[in-house]
Amino acid sequence: MTEIYDVAVVGGGPAGLTAALYALRNGKSVMVIEKSVFGGQIVNSPKVENIPGFLSISGDEFGDLMLDQVMKQGGEVCFDEALKVESDGQLATVTLDMGEPIQAKTVILATGTTHRTLGLPHEEELIGKNIHFCAVCDGNFYKDKTVVMVGGGNSAFVETSHLLDIVEKVIMLQDMPYFTGEKKLLDSVLSKPNLEAHVSTKVLGYELSDGKLVGVRYLENGEEKLVSCDGVFLAVGLIPDNGHFENVAKLDERGYFASDENGTTMTKNVFVAGDCRNKALRQVATACADGANAAIMACNLLR
Repeated sequence: MTEIYDVAVVGGGPAGLTAALYALRNGKSVMVIEKSVFGGQIVNSPKVENIPGFLSISGDEFGDLMLDQVMKQGGEVCFDEALKVESDGQLATVTLDMGEPIQAKTVILATGTTHRTLGLPHEEELIGKNIHFCAVCDGNFYKDKTVVMVGGGNSAFVETSHLLDIVEKVIMLQDMPYFTGEKKLLDSVLSKPNLEAHVSTKVLGYELSDGKLVGVRYLENGEEKLVSCDGVFLAVGLIPDNGHFENVAKLDERGYFASDENGTTMTKNVFVAGDCRNKALRQVATACADGANAAIMACNLLR
């Protein structure tokens, strides 16, 4: 007979693993489904200094610790991609890419997001080393140095605002002919003396020396230019991957799950948690909080 779990968690990042931990501590049987790497996007950061309880830890190590904690509590894990969730409100079935379907009384979708990249040569190998997405997480590594910020919307300006208090100089490259952030935010950041901002640019590539990033090549007004830098921050958008599950959880206009911090959805026994839902701040701490909330809601339903 196929086992029916109390909770199936789709996604093994901080939100999903925290949800699994809270459910396990409530005496529930849990299966965590992860298609890539346990720990989520944080594993790309070689040093993280804003996770409560850790003065400094690598993202990879943090992910391993969370996974180990869940497994020692009795959680089960499955390396596979969840393609679909179907539910009648009492029992849900998670269809997998390779394995047999998993049945559970409740499902927590913690699918996260992926950062949009430029798709340039050497980009993947530099992510987490000299290319970053989070100024709060990685900005301090560039104290008194020069960094390039690629992007020109609200996210780029919020990240740049944080960087300007740390680094010697930020060079902002926007591909549109104007910046798209809110006026008050733009006025505040663009007035800073250590910001050099360019519009109508196109990043062409990364300049390397002995495998280390030393500059960025870009096109501006038809002229190719090279700027020296120590690091690059990308703020060119996030990509939620929630389309497979819109039959059980409503999406907003940007593709994020439309849910509050409790993670409830239009389907009674399906919950969402973490960066995949519409929210203001996407950090490890807020993902863990989402996971805890969703797990408690699921456990309350199971009672």
